[in-house]
Amino acid sequence: MKRKIYLKMKSLVEARELWLNRFGDRDLLGEEDISVLEALGRITSHPVFAGISSPPFHAAAMDGVAVHAESTYGAQERTPKKLKLNRDAFWINTGRPIPEGTNSVIMVEKLRELEDEFIEIYASGYPWENVRKVGEDVVATELLFPRNHRIRPYDLGALLAADVDRIFVRKRPRVTIIPTGNELLGPVGTRTERVGVEGRIPESNSVILSAMVTESGGIPRIEGIVRDVYEDLMEAVRTAVESDAHMVIINAGSSAGSEDYTYHVLEALGEVLVHGVAMMPGKPTILAEVSGKPVIGNPGFSVSATLSFDQFGGPLLCALQGIPEKTRKRVRVYLSRAVPSKLGVEEFLRVNLGRVNDRIVATPLPRGAGSITTLTRAEGIVRLSELSEGLPRNAEADAELLVEDAVLDRTLVMIGSHDMSIDVLSDLMGRDPRGFRLSSANVGSLGGLLALRSGCAHAAGSHLLEEATGEYNRFYVKKYLPDKKVSLFHLVRREQGLILRRGNPKGIRGLEDLVREDITFMNRQAGSGTRILLDFRLKQQGIDPTAIRGYDREEYTHMAVAVDIKSGVSDVGLGIFAAARALDLDFIPVVQEQYDLVIPSAFLDDERVRMLLDTAATEPFRERMTSLGGYDPGMSGEFWTEIGP
Repeated sequence: MKRKIYLKMKSLVEARELWLNRFGDRDLLGEEDISVLEALGRITSHPVFAGISSPPFHAAAMDGVAVHAESTYGAQERTPKKLKLNRDAFWINTGRPIPEGTNSVIMVEKLRELEDEFIEIYASGYPWENVRKVGEDVVATELLFPRNHRIRPYDLGALLAADVDRIFVRKRPRVTIIPTGNELLGPVGTRTERVGVEGRIPESNSVILSAMVTESGGIPRIEGIVRDVYEDLMEAVRTAVESDAHMVIINAGSSAGSEDYTYHVLEALGEVLVHGVAMMPGKPTILAEVSGKPVIGNPGFSVSATLSFDQFGGPLLCALQGIPEKTRKRVRVYLSRAVPSKLGVEEFLRVNLGRVNDRIVATPLPRGAGSITTLTRAEGIVRLSELSEGLPRNAEADAELLVEDAVLDRTLVMIGSHDMSIDVLSDLMGRDPRGFRLSSANVGSLGGLLALRSGCAHAAGSHLLEEATGEYNRFYVKKYLPDKKVSLFHLVRREQGLILRRGNPKGIRGLEDLVREDITFMNRQAGSGTRILLDFRLKQQGIDPTAIRGYDREEYTHMAVAVDIKSGVSDVGLGIFAAARALDLDFIPVVQEQYDLVIPSAFLDDERVRMLLDTAATEPFRERMTSLGGYDPGMSGEFWTEIGP
């Protein structure tokens, strides 16, 4: 079978319009008659009218006595009026019907009970004072809710008060999800193979999609994993569209690989409307109609699958139920670093967000379609137009908020060098009941100083070595932040060295072995403290960097370097001991270095910054760092110098 390569991708706007126009106006769901007690969150399919007035009688709005208002005229504090109980005045509680012949309620606070069943009142009433008249809230036959209204908790009370106990609602859309792929393993407890053996991985996309269907008001049903066999997928899709499902989602197999059969199956069973959408992630999305039902062929990567559903699955489920598509609040943000983009493709850029001074700063997260953690960590999404080739650093852009707006005011933005201590600080700060958060971006020590210079961060992690003096950070802070008063605080001292595969199979002894032809190196990005340290040590030993295979290959974190070594992508890299230990790798020490927090002094009174420094000085932080190995947190959180004008 030939690969189906999508040559005529549609823009996101075109694809959405075609998709929603094809199915959005159809009555695929039908309706059902349900009890009001089961109606929370359901969508009305007919207008709902009141069965009775509410209240159905004139009712007391206060505790006191019911009276005829005219009989109380003239009553004042100094000249109270005397009334006979059960003749001129009648005791009454809130909500009870007022006796015939009365039209006002005197509050209990404005009267005094006398002997012989008389009372004195100290204020006149006026007609209908403290009385809820018949139909004050709802009049019988009045429209309570229109068609396509989502029933909320307090709507239930209104329905019951109006004596409505059953309503017609749209049936909830049922969505069948078909996970596909030879590499997938089922849920824990059902597996006969181990994760990682022969490329096997846990299946998780169907659970994500199922949760998104539920959030959109649907009822998800996950089928068993279908292997990459054309006939098997054909049978699974045919069974799904012949069932009671209103929508079918096939997860994976939508691209142009040799075992990607989704297009061919949908083409054989129905009509393919779209194959390929000019969006990233999510380009391989397939939209089709089979037996009159909408079918989505989702990409296999988690982020692509999620964004594809977000643009096509969720909106259609809303349209079928007759409710507006969910929208997110938009805010104006400033990018902390430049972002290139591919012309002709709309990109959904996941970002961290935090308010620094009067600006919301957006720091891009990794852009891989398979990195689900970019969604778990994201606080916003910046959409880069298909007409754009990217945005420069400090550019303004709109971001869709994935968190509450108030969260941004409790977020400390930290940009700079990667270190595990930042993750520990983030965890410990998150335990504070005030809801502080730490949003970090790994751009290297130098990138962190530049972020401080442009006002894009509250703090930076830095370990920049000055060759001439052997001192850390002070020289670079003076150089790149000459106009700012900046405070430096100790965080940790840590061991940097060569990370190697377990057992050191290639017999690497030190930096001098990096020039061997059988050695492949993984470097850190230019501007990082680790890269500067490496270049300094290579210069000391007279080693030419161009002679090192892999010197120009870069990663942005110590853990990423360790993963490359563990997976065999490279033989060796320079990184921290804790990263090697975490992945059970060998380690050759090179130097113990100083890793500091660099903070503009103007932020020292900010409660988020105070929380950061206070947390760094705690015993729990020091214990956690010591347990990771290769760290000395003995002076963590201590101030050591201030630099600036």
